[in-house]
Amino acid sequence: MTAQFTESTRSAIAIARQQTLGDLLRRTALRVPEKVAIINGSRTLTFAEFDAAVNRCANMLAAKGLTKGDRLALVSHNNWQFATLHYATARLGVILVPVNFGLGADEIAFILEHSGATAVVAEDTLVPTVAKAVEIADLTLSARGCIHAGGLAPDADWEDVDTWMLDGDSTPPQVSIADDDPLRLMYTSGTESRPKGVLLSSKSLINQYVSCVIDGGMAGDDVEIHSLPLFHCAQLDCFLSVDVFLGATSIILPGPDPATVLETIETQGVTKLFCPPTVWISLLRHPDFDRRDLSSLRKGYYGASAMPVEVLREMARRLPQVSLWNFYGQTEMSPLATILLPHEQIERAGSAGRAALNVETRVVDDENNPVPTGEVGEIVHRSPHACLGYYNDEEKTAAAFADGWFHSGDLGIIDADGYLSVVDRKKDMIKTGGENVASREVEEAIYQLDGVAEVAVFGVPHPKWIEAVTAVVVPKEGATITEEDVEAHLEGILAGYKRPKYVVLADALPKNPSGKILKKDLRTEHADIASH
Repeated sequence: MTAQFTESTRSAIAIARQQTLGDLLRRTALRVPEKVAIINGSRTLTFAEFDAAVNRCANMLAAKGLTKGDRLALVSHNNWQFATLHYATARLGVILVPVNFGLGADEIAFILEHSGATAVVAEDTLVPTVAKAVEIADLTLSARGCIHAGGLAPDADWEDVDTWMLDGDSTPPQVSIADDDPLRLMYTSGTESRPKGVLLSSKSLINQYVSCVIDGGMAGDDVEIHSLPLFHCAQLDCFLSVDVFLGATSIILPGPDPATVLETIETQGVTKLFCPPTVWISLLRHPDFDRRDLSSLRKGYYGASAMPVEVLREMARRLPQVSLWNFYGQTEMSPLATILLPHEQIERAGSAGRAALNVETRVVDDENNPVPTGEVGEIVHRSPHACLGYYNDEEKTAAAFADGWFHSGDLGIIDADGYLSVVDRKKDMIKTGGENVASREVEEAIYQLDGVAEVAVFGVPHPKWIEAVTAVVVPKEGATITEEDVEAHLEGILAGYKRPKYVVLADALPKNPSGKILKKDLRTEHADIASH
């Protein structure tokens, strides 16, 4: 129907209708220019200042030769420069590649080479590792930028990105970007030998933001801490980007240090906080929890795993003013898929909730047929949140989108009311003595034992049982728990085949920078426990 218009008219219409990631900040800056957008240490930026910094950075990147479709890799802890690059690349149509700062040089080199990055920005403390990765990947780069967050002396080969953002031309760049042009390439942590690159567009992300706002009760008067890694789409896209979209204030912390988080809630009047269960637990256990005034906090969010029931009850008792949401999803879903609402937390504890506003979710068998209500199957989704596919991987993309649904790799059950319970990752389901055991069920039972701070349950090889249920338990500070205590506690709760064959007491559990427990590492560490 639009063929009747000339090319120049169609182009003008497209520009007038454009709604991409880079446009969101500009519109917020026009709406609330003097409102505080970002607080990061001693740096405070209003939305007008933030918008100008983004334009300067985008113009500098363009001057260095970066154009629409190029890839810029970013390796850094959380800081205002990370947020600025997030929007500067989006304004140019440059694809941002956030990289886990905990990776080694070889792992980063794979991402740089696979993504075809032509520019790299790294935090000063990470420059040696990233420089080695660039050398391994044998890349020719148009730009190398350094974020001087660690106070290290500048490297001559790496430009100070602050000069990109604080000096120069703040005129908005004029780049035509379509809804489904890729703007982000997120590499999954995964369990495979090599991570997959998930391509996301403005359409994916903005539809996801709308679901977060509506179902997650988010608003422009929120004041939020961002302490979990911004290289992960949970913190970046469920929270920071939504705050920018709404005109809320974002306080960026380098990491989820419990003392710093609690102090910041008190001193900055924080109203909103996202943490995985492991970090919420660390806050509850910290001695400052009861010494700080946390009365400003109104909204709490968790994800990565279900919140243990006992912890939910403790939070309701110690943070009675906080409404709590559970966000469940995958990077490929930008990342939100389902939400458990505040009034459902206790009555449906352990549930991942129902499909978010813009999502359809169901559970299917190996032939992609829906399973009956209450039966276990793979969780699949249909939604504009869904990614564009895996970069340069037709085979894995075709498998993930088989039958026109995104296949999550998670096992779950949907009840008669449409509530989803995540049983386990396919890889985390323990098959012992011909029976399937969900690690989540065993963990919940162990959490009911007084004195347990954290627990992880997984399977290890066993000559008789094929896999043996194994639990690593971290006691609360000052608590004394024995293996026999755990075993006795579970006798009347779980069937014999579900109870751990091995119980290990530990001081801590291995976690990634996002706070997710690394069961892969635990399986490796305890792989030979059956032979002892």
